Amino acid sequence: MSPQSITIDGAVNLRDLGGYRTADGATVKHRLLLRSGSLAHLTTSGQREFAELGVHLICDLRRGEEREEEPTALPQDAPQRLEIPIDPGSAVALRERIGNVTMDFEERVAFMTAVTAELIRDHADDYARMFQGLLDIPRGAFLVHCSAGKDRTGVACALILHVLGVPEGTVFADYLLTNKTMDFEGYILPRLAARWEGSELPSRESIMALAGVREEYLRAAYDEIHASFDDVEHYIEAAIGLDADVRRELRQRYLDSPSA
Repeated sequence: MSPQSITIDGAVNLRDLGGYRTADGATVKHRLLLRSGSLAHLTTSGQREFAELGVHLICDLRRGEEREEEPTALPQDAPQRLEIPIDPGSAVALRERIGNVTMDFEERVAFMTAVTAELIRDHADDYARMFQGLLDIPRGAFLVHCSAGKDRTGVACALILHVLGVPEGTVFADYLLTNKTMDFEGYILPRLAARWEGSELPSRESIMALAGVREEYLRAAYDEIHASFDDVEHYIEAAIGLDADVRRELRQRYLDSPSA
């Protein structure tokens, strides 16, 4: 299990961005920037363990119906919530086809590649709201999540790590950790078996094309950035709205200096 993983009963894909090194040798502070999937399945003990993380703000990227179907298993006012529903058009098309167990591997990969590119192209304003929430919290940890904690959350965390100066290779490595930290047997398979009751499930590789992540998915996001902007830094400043002073503030807040 990755050192970034946090084991809490009922948590899905819960991880810490702390410990990653930046290009200039600083380190992301531990237990201040967290990512996860749904928080709907936290057990009573899991809720107590989660409270010990000191999360001040939960940024929930799920659609309204996702929140209604799987409400977060925590008191509404603790931690605070910031709801930013993100729903890429390709994801809408995917949901319309998701009941089709015969979708082939290439089609699944194409869907997810399109979804990730759309997150960059069409949802910069949503990620800007996420960063404003991050800037506004006076203390405590920040957690961003969606349902599985891999697509909407994956792009969110890639942007956060870039703002902090973490190298691209590390950003991709963090993105791909979902394939190791997601509970395939205990979380993914039971959900799919219920959805596709009576049908033979596809191969694990085909399932993971949707339920996991692939390097080409995040690469599609980068390609989308480079199609309209010079680089990720320019996208973060021009599309997300984080100028040099704001990025410097975030780095001072969330990084330990090389000499620390």
